Amino acid sequence: MKFNLSSQSYWKFLRKFKFGVLKSIFFISSLLYFCIYFFYNIDQISFDINLEKNGINLFLSFLFCVLSIYLNAYAWKYIVKWFGKEFKSNNLVSFYVLTNILKYVPGGIWHFVERFNFIKKISNPKIALHSTLIEPYFMLSGSFLLASLGLIFSPLYFFSIFPLVFLNRKLIYFLLKILGSLKGKIFDVLRLQNLNDQFEERINIISFFPTRALLLEIGFILSKFIGFYFCLNTFYPGNTLDIIFLLVIFSLSWSLGLVVPTAPGGVGVFEACFLFFVGRNIPQNATLVSLIYFRVISTSADLFLSFPFLIRKLFKRI
Repeated sequence: MKFNLSSQSYWKFLRKFKFGVLKSIFFISSLLYFCIYFFYNIDQISFDINLEKNGINLFLSFLFCVLSIYLNAYAWKYIVKWFGKEFKSNNLVSFYVLTNILKYVPGGIWHFVERFNFIKKISNPKIALHSTLIEPYFMLSGSFLLASLGLIFSPLYFFSIFPLVFLNRKLIYFLLKILGSLKGKIFDVLRLQNLNDQFEERINIISFFPTRALLLEIGFILSKFIGFYFCLNTFYPGNTLDIIFLLVIFSLSWSLGLVVPTAPGGVGVFEACFLFFVGRNIPQNATLVSLIYFRVISTSADLFLSFPFLIRKLFKRI
């Protein structure tokens, strides 16, 4: 199947449109919002913690962040499988986990480049390109599906289900064309490999809908949320908020951090969006400290699992 799009002017518009400028403006605005929020409440903020009393909560938060990374890795494995490439070993999972720390490297694309090159060596370039390009969309779809639980608060959350519409064998090529236009920077870097002439091999999608990969991505977001919830309970033990409400705003905030990759790993964007959405439903000092601890813990989980990869890269340079 090939892309058959009648309106070429539409794609030219997408290519020329400066999405990078919009993302930069949103990132800077989010960072300013977070900084103003932080300094406005700095006299109420305390990072002191009783490890004897609350250490178990932080440790459990770390464990769920580690679990989330593995769930994400297995989701990628099943995305690749959905495109027609079967793996009998877990090498794909291990490589994903090891390279996850590269999302914090300036540019925000180097984890994609490493994974593209890894798949290209053991499969064909087309599967490598498409599985790399589509993976963030799976995460976004899983996150938006969880956010759609907000239907109990407002019918507007129904639109959160919309990304799922494209995750099927009939529309996936159309979606890949859109992503290729929006993620021009990634596309340009990968095309430096001069692989366009090697795309004769077709992908062979094995089912109509990638159920297993999507369920794993939902598990990934849920694990992240549970990790955050342990942090929140550490600094706001009297939390009486509806857990569905917290899950919805967490999912929306995380989604915005994903689609605005100007910040490495969504740093600043996720935190600012969560602060904005939660408002004054939680004491501001508790929200800020919980978000900061969660960011440190989730980044530490990435570093912990990626340490062998970083060491290997360092010794290669030496």
